[in-house]
Amino acid sequence: MREPAGMARYYEDYAVGDRHETPGVTITEAAIIAFAEAYDPQPFHTDREAAKNSLFGGLVASGWQTAAIAMRSIVESRVMEATGVVGIGIDELRWLSPVRAGDTLHVSMEIVDKQPSLSGKRRGVIRSRILVRNQRGEDVMSEIAINTIAFRPERTT
Repeated sequence: MREPAGMARYYEDYAVGDRHETPGVTITEAAIIAFAEAYDPQPFHTDREAAKNSLFGGLVASGWQTAAIAMRSIVESRVMEATGVVGIGIDELRWLSPVRAGDTLHVSMEIVDKQPSLSGKRRGVIRSRILVRNQRGEDVMSEIAINTIAFRPERTT
């Protein structure tokens, strides 16, 4: 995928098949518990002892935390840095394997579809397959992100 060069990117700058990989992010036990206490306070996310008796056999990150990490990784990588990009939905969100303290998550993104807006407005819709893998190469989350993004402004001169 063409990397941003400190300038805005537009719909025309993305192509189906473009791929991008983010650096890894290692998740800590403290981060798992803090996120869960704030947003998903189930015992297998917040209580080390209770988690031992759960389906997971130990403390695991919330799937929502995994999704948030994926989002932050993509934003920080600047691959979707664009003028007027707005998320409009997610299809096929799946949490495939538990994420545990010490796991390092890597996010890959591939543009799988792009269509100009049918409204006549100067924008289009880009669909990206997002895949999150741990340090062992195991898929832990997948989704199709749907974004609307502005076309390059028309020149008036």
